Amino acid sequence: MTDATDPVPPGPPRCLVTGATGYIGGRLVPELLDAGHAVRCLVRDPDRLRDHPWRDRVEAAAGDVTRPESLTGAFDGVDVAYYLVHALGTGPGFEATDRAAAAAFGRAAAAAGVRRIVYLGGLAPAGVPAGRLSPHLRSRVEVGRVLRASGVPTAELRAAVIIGSGSASFEMLRHLTERLPVMVTPRWVDTRIQPIAVRDVLRLLVGAATLPPGVNRAFDIGGPEVLTYRRMMERYAAVAGLPRRLILAVPVLTPRLSSLWVGLVTPVPGSIARPLVESLRYEVVRGEHDLDRYLPPPPDGGVGFDAAVALALRRIQDADVATRWSSASLPGAPSDPLPTDPDWAGGSLYQDVRELRVDADPAALWRVVEGIGGENGWYSFPLGWAVRGWVDRLVGGVGLRRGRRDPARLRVGESLDFWRVEEIEPGRLLRLRAEMRLPGPAWLELTVAPDGGGGSRYRQRALFHPRGLAGHAYWWAVAPFHAVVFGGMARRITERAAREPRDRRDGPPGGSA
Repeated sequence: MTDATDPVPPGPPRCLVTGATGYIGGRLVPELLDAGHAVRCLVRDPDRLRDHPWRDRVEAAAGDVTRPESLTGAFDGVDVAYYLVHALGTGPGFEATDRAAAAAFGRAAAAAGVRRIVYLGGLAPAGVPAGRLSPHLRSRVEVGRVLRASGVPTAELRAAVIIGSGSASFEMLRHLTERLPVMVTPRWVDTRIQPIAVRDVLRLLVGAATLPPGVNRAFDIGGPEVLTYRRMMERYAAVAGLPRRLILAVPVLTPRLSSLWVGLVTPVPGSIARPLVESLRYEVVRGEHDLDRYLPPPPDGGVGFDAAVALALRRIQDADVATRWSSASLPGAPSDPLPTDPDWAGGSLYQDVRELRVDADPAALWRVVEGIGGENGWYSFPLGWAVRGWVDRLVGGVGLRRGRRDPARLRVGESLDFWRVEEIEPGRLLRLRAEMRLPGPAWLELTVAPDGGGGSRYRQRALFHPRGLAGHAYWWAVAPFHAVVFGGMARRITERAAREPRDRRDGPPGGSA
């Protein structure tokens, strides 16, 4: 075997990045490009990359780590492969899915002669048997073991809480602190944690591509400070300029109750909150600093907690958030034919169609259409939308509070409250696919066209493809509310567009931190 101190072959490596539509992957790609690396992104649907600012600088390969046959050819010519995916949220069998996907990825990498795998895992508590870990953390540790056993030298970077605009951990911390001046909290608020800024995570991931060939092991990574969750909330409040928070820890909140509580207060749904909460039950502090031997820390020791929070808040305030925790869709998400496909699969397709003429130019109308959701809401029956979001949360869905990444811009593949952007043609078409729990797939399609007289035509379609009797019953149960919900939406969107100044400048572009 090559010694761990042998040099890496000269020249920038060609990197394969999985999870490029996710929170970390979407930020890692431009960092690798800026470091001079060639990048290929492995994605289930390459069109999901279309609106990313770096799209024309990368290759895209269609493939899914849960379908080994789709990986053929994706690793050709690749030196370093980044594994940044996991099956959390796909159901109770996600551990088996994670294990099988990692094994398939490792086999494909080995067969193609890839010289290194880099994996971002979770920091495990010292001395805790695997059987006592949360399923989420246990799976992350198992994936690292599988990749290291693949025959391809693997660098597993294990992180605890990642602090950065748009991360699930940061959004949980942010909303708990901002919304609750007095908190009755679980005991895990006094657990010691070593958070790390997303900037430092990205720096180490990029650096890991240059590790010597013989390095095949896990490394603990963390920021320069060890804090309790209580202290993190107090420090967040101070950085954000909030009054001092009163935090009372009680022993009666189980991880399940804690995750429901987090889901109630924050945009992070219970299905994501629970593994985060379960991972906080044990102390997660780095037990070694061995990676410093290969990738020395910056002179200042890395980004401290307060600086990481300040950077994240600045990105949010400037509408400069590059990726969010909800950026990635779930593996195995439905891929039914689109309602516009000529070979539509048939069966019932219910539609609610609204068309209106608008005394506004198409650009003004489009600005209102693209700005829908998030803080702007859905332009009709706010209580009805709020109730629908709460119901979705209660049945395990994502709810309405995911909001949007940018207040003025949307791109294909990103989440928008309980929808996902399935298609966007700037100035003309926005199609959203529902991600709330429904007995069938649903879409909301908004289109803008000039009417030839200086105004515009607005067309709105709500589509629903029922599955079984429950699907038909659902449509007819909500049909009486369509005039209020969809009719009101169409009227208010067009009214808002008519009030838009014709010379209004476009909003700010997105960014990363």
